[in-house]
Amino acid sequence: MVKAIRVHEPGGPEVLKWEDVEVGEPKEGEIKVENKAVGLNFIDIYFRKGVYKAASLPFTPGMEAAGVVIAVGPGLTGREVGDLVAYAGNPMGAYAEEQILPADKVV
Repeated sequence: MVKAIRVHEPGGPEVLKWEDVEVGEPKEGEIKVENKAVGLNFIDIYFRKGVYKAASLPFTPGMEAAGVVIAVGPGLTGREVGDLVAYAGNPMGAYAEEQILPADKVV
């Protein structure tokens, strides 16, 4: 289990909850990243407030981060454990200690 900021209902900063989450292991075409830096943007606030609708509740906000690859999905080439990576845009979920990402979304 790792920690992530979760939103269970729209609202102000008080709806942000620091919780244990299960990240799992990367599947084909995915990597697991230990986030070291996470961006805070207005779009994150809009999702938290409910101005933009998240796909489901609860959700983990955040749409950009940088970190270190800690696991690589089966058959994936071009990414290795220890690589430094970053991404911006989808998928949402950067407000977490670890995150699964599509390998083709990171630089």
